[in-house]
Amino acid sequence: MTGSNSRLIFTLLIGALLAINNARVIAAEPALKATILGSGYVEPLADKYGASILVEAGTEKLLFDAGRGTTIRLNQIPVPYDAIDKVFLTHLHSDHVVGLPDLYLTGWVLGRRDTPLRLWGPEGTSQMAKHMVHAFDFDITVRRDTHTRYAAIGATIDAMDFEGGVIYDANGITVTAFTVDHGPVKPAFGFRVDYAGRSIGISGDTRPSNNLIAHTRDVDVLFHEAFAPEAYSAAHPDVPYLVIKAIESVHTTPSQAGKIFAAVNPKLAVFYHIDPGKTFADELTRDARKYYNGPLEVGEDLMSFNIGEEIKVRRQLP
Repeated sequence: MTGSNSRLIFTLLIGALLAINNARVIAAEPALKATILGSGYVEPLADKYGASILVEAGTEKLLFDAGRGTTIRLNQIPVPYDAIDKVFLTHLHSDHVVGLPDLYLTGWVLGRRDTPLRLWGPEGTSQMAKHMVHAFDFDITVRRDTHTRYAAIGATIDAMDFEGGVIYDANGITVTAFTVDHGPVKPAFGFRVDYAGRSIGISGDTRPSNNLIAHTRDVDVLFHEAFAPEAYSAAHPDVPYLVIKAIESVHTTPSQAGKIFAAVNPKLAVFYHIDPGKTFADELTRDARKYYNGPLEVGEDLMSFNIGEEIKVRRQLP
């Protein structure tokens, strides 16, 4: 065997070994990753931002709700602003959308987004998007036409109102929207994301919903909101009892959430969109455990979930 033939065979063997190793690495990577950007409620807190969950599936990044501080949390991960061009809204309460203008404009100005921001939401979303663009007419005109001359298309929003069912189906990813019961707030939706045999459920705001159970049964991870009335009453003695009961009536208590988790049977149940502090976390866990004995986490900002054969949870905030 000549020296050149030996070198060729050696090169081919090395290439084959590298290909096998790369295949093993790819196979070991999680199919889905979810990160809680904001786990909080309405109150503006530095360590618990507004409701928002980032889902990464393959090369795509999907954002579900855009509460206060969403863009700040994306910067902390970090995820490039222009990588977020698909946003799905559960409903139009301000605490779920107030971060949207920041995401929209910062993604264009700093992220140099050169595609429209695509936005899916319930009835009223397209109208909200149109008014949001008009509200920033001055800023957009200056940056687009007379100063930095950013790409005009990046300052547009492609908004779609949906009524439920499969609302996104591309690159192996399916996003299904289903109605939930947020009392007089109609319509309100939850979501299910499916990709590569893995799945995520997101409740949005809801009181106990049989429709949510039906659409999220046996998901890998279920993110569900909860309102802890005892802890809330203790933390807010100035809030009248009837107001607390009114809030409770359109949300899910920890005990109710425990029953939902037991019915859905996720590989991991996660509380999100919750009030801060140990007192709240203790009530959430204590009451949910009356009905549910499976894996359970109390969500925190920047907590991430790598969803593969196993679900690996990582906390990033101190």
